[in-house]
Amino acid sequence: MNEPIRVVVVEDNEVFREALELLLGMRSDVEVVASVSYGNDAPAVAAELQPDVVLMDYRLPGLDGVQATRAVLEACPETAVVCLTATASLRERDALTEAGAVACLRKDEGLHSIVAAIRDAARPAAA
Repeated sequence: MNEPIRVVVVEDNEVFREALELLLGMRSDVEVVASVSYGNDAPAVAAELQPDVVLMDYRLPGLDGVQATRAVLEACPETAVVCLTATASLRERDALTEAGAVACLRKDEGLHSIVAAIRDAARPAAA
């Protein structure tokens, strides 16, 4: 069996973060290795844990999603960033992509879509 995709969740909404951890944790193909609520914490956690994917919120205290995405990819270039946001505008989603995010999903998308984006993002790392 393949190793699970190692994921760090960066989300400031505690209820949503814990729900993601719970739902992703029930899957055998995904392992949440850490979660943080501040954008500032994301680069150090990624550098330490070397996850396959960072699931990144856009609106965060400290570094926002764009800044945190850049910092994560600088600290850990092999990691893919998938953004998950409630209300990012087209301009904000474009900024996330320009910062290096490989996908930008809405928080109200189904878990299957989120997992598919995580899988797609991790595919190059697994190859």
